[in-house]
Formats: sequence, structure tokens, C-alpha cells
Amino acid sequence: MVKMSTFDTLTVVKRSGQRTNFQGEKIALAIQKAFHSLDIPYKDEDVNRFLPWYPVKDLEETKRFYEERYVSKYLQPQGYAYAICLKENNFPIGYIKVDMAEHHDFGYGLRKEFWHNGYATEAGKALVVQIKKDGLPYITATHDKNNPRSGNVMKKIGMKYCYSYEEQWQPKNFPVIFRMYQLNFDGNTDFIYKKYWNESTKHFIEQF
Repeated sequence: MVKMSTFDTLTVVKRSGQRTNFQGEKIALAIQKAFHSLDIPYKDEDVNRFLPWYPVKDLEETKRFYEERYVSKYLQPQGYAYAICLKENNFPIGYIKVDMAEHHDFGYGLRKEFWHNGYATEAGKALVVQIKKDGLPYITATHDKNNPRSGNVMKKIGMKYCYSYEEQWQPKNFPVIFRMYQLNFDGNTDFIYKKYWNESTKHFIEQF
């Protein structure tokens, strides 16, 4: 059985040089260190536009959000949920995670002022290296078709587009066309995670 990753500091490298740290701390500790900084992305409407929850209203709500969605992951034998921090000052600018449910969903979020600088790609590539080392068979990821930049991150870390499907997105309760990407690590290149396809009455493969 694969153990939970507990690497101390995984350096994330771009061609321009080392820029960020991928903190191997439990999310709860990251919150204690710089909770006000991590609080900002979850309050920002632009950051949360394509995320499956509403913006938080205050610091207490952010604490509850982390406790419900992240802290419990570290009670499990395996899990991946990290803060993304700037290398030069350890300042937290976002988060990245892979779920341990069947879909092994990859996701991330960044403070708006750090968008379009390659940080999500850096962190994603570092996480892929660790997950592959740990023996996870595959990861999947989905993005709203109206958010193609997220799809570009998925492509840059090696994920391949598989199919699209419509879902009545909760809790926001409106229809969304999602694109599903996947990256296999076990050599089974033909395997595609089909749960979203099977559960949706509207599914198709796009040409783009």
C-alpha cells in the first residue's frame, strides 16, 4: 500500500530557475503559518468562478472550509493536499491537491495576482512526479469549457483530453460542459475513467 507523501520540501523548477516551494506540510500547519494569506483566494469571486463552491465570507468560514475539505485528508493513510509557496519567502499563494477517491481528481487554486506566471504548472509537474513515485495508477481532472486556461495547465503536466460531458453543477445549480483529462502512470494507456461519461445524458468528444 502506498504511504502518504510527507516530503519536507519539493522544489519546483522552471527553465528560468527555482522559484517556488511545494510545501510538504499538512494543510492545517500551513493555515497556522499564514492563514490570512491563504484566506484571500477563497474570498475572491474571480478565483472561485470556476470552482465548485461559493466564495467564503470571512476568516472563520475559511477555517471551516479547510477543516472540512483538507485537514481530514491527513488522517487517512494516503493523501495529497499542499500549499503552494514562493521559494524566496515561503509566502503561500495557493493550493494543489489530488483526491484519493476513485477519480483521483487533480485540482488547484491560486491567488489572482499570481495567475498566468506558470506557478500552477510548476506545482502540478512536481505533484505528478511524487504521485508517480508513490504508485498511484492515474489522475483525472475536469474544467469548465469556458475556462480553457485550466485545460492548458492539464496539458502541460502531461494530461490528455478524453471527453466532454454536461453536468448540473452543484452547489451552484446550473448546467456546465466539462472537459475531462487523464494521465495514466501504470502503463495502461487504453484505460479511460468513464464515470462522468456514463452518468451524463449529454456526452461527446470534441475536436479542437
